[in-house]
Amino acid sequence: MYRNHNLGELRISNVGEEVELSGWIQKIRNLGGMIFIDLRDQFGITQIVVNDTKLQEQTKDFTTESCIHICGKVVERSSKNPKMPTGEIEVVASKLEILGKCKNVLPFEINTDQEVREDLRLEYRFLDLRNEKLHNTILLRSKILKTIRDKMDELGFAEIQTPILANSSPEGARDYLVPSRIHPGEFYALPQAPQQFKQLLMVGGFDKYYQIAPCFRDEDPRADRVPGEFYQLDFEMSFATQDDVLKVAEEVVTYTFKKFTNWKVDEGPFLRIPYREAMEKYGIDKPDLRNPLIIQDVTKVFSNIEFNAFKDKTVKAIIVPNGAEQGRKFFDKMTEFATSDEVGAKGLAWTKFEKDGSVQGGIAKFITEEAKEKLEKEYGAKAGDSIFFIADEFHNAQKIAGLVRIELGKRLDLLEKNVYRFCFIVDFPMYELSDEGKIDFNHNPFSMPQGGLKALEEKDPLDVLAYQFDMVCNGYETMSGAVRNHDPEIMVKAFEIAGYTEDDVKNRFGALYKAFQYGTPPHAGAAPGLDRLIMLLAQSNNIREVIAFPKNKKARDVLMGAPSTVTKEQLDEVHIQIKE
Repeated sequence: MYRNHNLGELRISNVGEEVELSGWIQKIRNLGGMIFIDLRDQFGITQIVVNDTKLQEQTKDFTTESCIHICGKVVERSSKNPKMPTGEIEVVASKLEILGKCKNVLPFEINTDQEVREDLRLEYRFLDLRNEKLHNTILLRSKILKTIRDKMDELGFAEIQTPILANSSPEGARDYLVPSRIHPGEFYALPQAPQQFKQLLMVGGFDKYYQIAPCFRDEDPRADRVPGEFYQLDFEMSFATQDDVLKVAEEVVTYTFKKFTNWKVDEGPFLRIPYREAMEKYGIDKPDLRNPLIIQDVTKVFSNIEFNAFKDKTVKAIIVPNGAEQGRKFFDKMTEFATSDEVGAKGLAWTKFEKDGSVQGGIAKFITEEAKEKLEKEYGAKAGDSIFFIADEFHNAQKIAGLVRIELGKRLDLLEKNVYRFCFIVDFPMYELSDEGKIDFNHNPFSMPQGGLKALEEKDPLDVLAYQFDMVCNGYETMSGAVRNHDPEIMVKAFEIAGYTEDDVKNRFGALYKAFQYGTPPHAGAAPGLDRLIMLLAQSNNIREVIAFPKNKKARDVLMGAPSTVTKEQLDEVHIQIKE
């Protein structure tokens, strides 16, 4: 061994001991007759003193971030550093050895508060991982995953791995395809989730399954979504209802969060919000409940008012308590935000209910006494408040109002501090209209419709609800789940409504279709997104900061150089020709 102590564990009780230490040079200070080295490893920093002239000569080859091994004696420091756990001692070196020399010029300073371009950090991720904050975040990730595994074991779940090379299936995103060398013209797909396999495990008689599952989706990257691959806590339960699944999610999440934060964590049972209510009140299906603002539909207030911007439109309102104290510049900036390409509003109307009872600013001249009275009595507006109005087609009005609500919460600093607010969004629509106007699945195609076969046969597809649910924390979707469709007749009908024939179902989901003919138990499950949960616990707003080797914003691995071209011989082996 190159060490008999970690660099963060030596204390005053170790004075007089001969030790061997190894680590990276964080800093070298040459004070003439004495050289000091701050030596760092994963566990901390210890100060090394080099006062032997031969050893001092040797340190001329030392550079910061070089990896070295030292032997020496622990002594009490004359000038103690109370900010360091090892600040009462230092080690006087009797032997020095370079284990791995570092270049003189680093691509960036590692432990610094200075901003470093992200792509440069990712290109040299092996150096970036030495940064104390990032390093500790990756260690936190390890501890969180162990805690989750221990909890799932305690709850009686068996950990079972499922295949990575699977079949292509429509599950909401593009598949990553893997060509087969042995079977020309045929492809595997990397699993978007272990959806079919987890259900087949239930058919196979397993009571409770889980795994820390890698999932692969060809999606565009976002700050809260990793391009390419991500990990989820995938779990499924036989003979289970929606309530059973939500209870497990509540227990695992609250237990984990309480262990790794001193912030307040919502206790279960979490608030359950139907999807349509979430869209009405928050304009989004992943509401941040730390934000006290809500959206209200005030269309009827303006039904008899001649204001062309509101004519034949859905009108949404956001009442901001004490918002009248904001100056004109604030309202202009909010209008600028709402009409940006990102949000897409045609305008943002507003007004103030002044404390003297008058209505001022913005669209004040269109607020009649009758409208003012309705806004006060029916919607809760009061003196000193400001009101923002969004008028558009119904769905656009909801979406824009949701984005305005979020922005108001940020700009006015309304979000509750140091708290994790959880909720479940339930009763998702089974279907939605695609951009082309076609009936498509809204969520998970393998979900059980509420009302079963009867609902599918008798209701307008857009009115059918499903036993589907999401978990949301502080404005992030952190889990999706469902009660699964385990009846082949209901399965065929559900896909038929979305434009698939029974032959399509047999061909694309043959294993499930076949398995459901052989005594399938009712089952349900969910999959909390681990990267996003860890991001929340690490108090980061960038998911790439909780992953050891992430892709960049353009879905490139700039460290390993992926994706990359391959040779013609490799392409020939898998029977692929690149189209120019």
